[in-house]
Amino acid sequence: MTTMENLELTVEERAANLTPEELVQLVGLVDYDADADPFPVTGWDAIVFVVGNATQTAHYYQSAWGMELVAYSGPENGNRDHKSFVLKSGSIRFVINGAVDPDSELVEHHRKHGDGVSDIALEVPDVDKCIEQARRAGATVLREPQDVTDEHGTVRIGAIATYGDTRHTLVDRSRYTGPYLPGYVAAQSKWVKRDGEPKRLFQALDHIVGNVELGRMDEWVTFYNKVMGFVNMAEFIGDDIATDYSALMSKVVANGNHRVKFPLNEPAVAKKKSQIDEYLEFYRGAGAQHLAVATGDIIASVDALRANGVQFLSTPDSYYQDPELRARIGKVRVPIEELQRRGILVDRDEDGYLLQIFTAPLGDRPTVFFELIERHGSLGFGKGNFKALFEAIEREQDRRGNL
Repeated sequence: MTTMENLELTVEERAANLTPEELVQLVGLVDYDADADPFPVTGWDAIVFVVGNATQTAHYYQSAWGMELVAYSGPENGNRDHKSFVLKSGSIRFVINGAVDPDSELVEHHRKHGDGVSDIALEVPDVDKCIEQARRAGATVLREPQDVTDEHGTVRIGAIATYGDTRHTLVDRSRYTGPYLPGYVAAQSKWVKRDGEPKRLFQALDHIVGNVELGRMDEWVTFYNKVMGFVNMAEFIGDDIATDYSALMSKVVANGNHRVKFPLNEPAVAKKKSQIDEYLEFYRGAGAQHLAVATGDIIASVDALRANGVQFLSTPDSYYQDPELRARIGKVRVPIEELQRRGILVDRDEDGYLLQIFTAPLGDRPTVFFELIERHGSLGFGKGNFKALFEAIEREQDRRGNL
């Protein structure tokens, strides 16, 4: 049985000096029996993006989101195909890839999808065991397990396909001390933070939401159940997740201790086009819709992000003045007026409460956006905020002419 006391931390969690107790609060971990897990996952390894201009995007994540540049691969060290910037914040690693060679396969990926997540890489203790389990369960193996070595040691890597053009690279870096992977060199940010800005604006990754085509949500839920041994964590259908104009359905799967969580959405038939329909149209298929990053102080993070130019969805004052909301959420760590001033949403369930806020889409296409989340016991996803959130998204869709 894995408990919080003997929880195995990822390489990045240890490097960020996070403790099991902090992770429990940040991302809502639970105990589970690791010995019975057919596809054990230690945690997130990296979120890999393909973008139109990696040089500028890497600067954006440093200057706006406070991330730290730690590694680089590009023409200067022998990579003639693309530039790749590795950024960190707490235990989260982003890898930003952009084509240098006009014939790079990244060019076609970006032409089709725009800026987006191509790979949700997971740290695992045994790549071979996971690949064999995936193969037995019918998954498509994209990369057979292999060792990649340089002067810093050896990384073992394999990969499987998931929804759309997204993949899960499986990484065992227990024998490696380099800055990221062989082929990368250590790099350092040139960006200097503003005085008074928090050291980190987010500490960990809470969950990643995948949008899939109509009628395929259950297929991908079954994939994660059968292939990766993930458990069903929550389900949102019907009035839970609908407005007067649009609707969607969502189910959440997670690995055993809930460190890796994947809400999976599909559109539902309604009067107008839902946010999922819009995403599928502009991303040209299934893909990762938003990343929820965990912070211990959402107030400070939102204030810093706004000062850095990040745009958030707006919430009407009526949300905060609703007597039913006030009665349901009870007392939280900051006055409701402070949340209202920043547009931060609040929800409570039987385990505790959470604070959350959502950005506008980060790129030119209305596809990928971010969520900031601060958990205080709650293991949920803000079910009580769904209607307010979707109405805010619909207002933005309407402004874009896509509702």
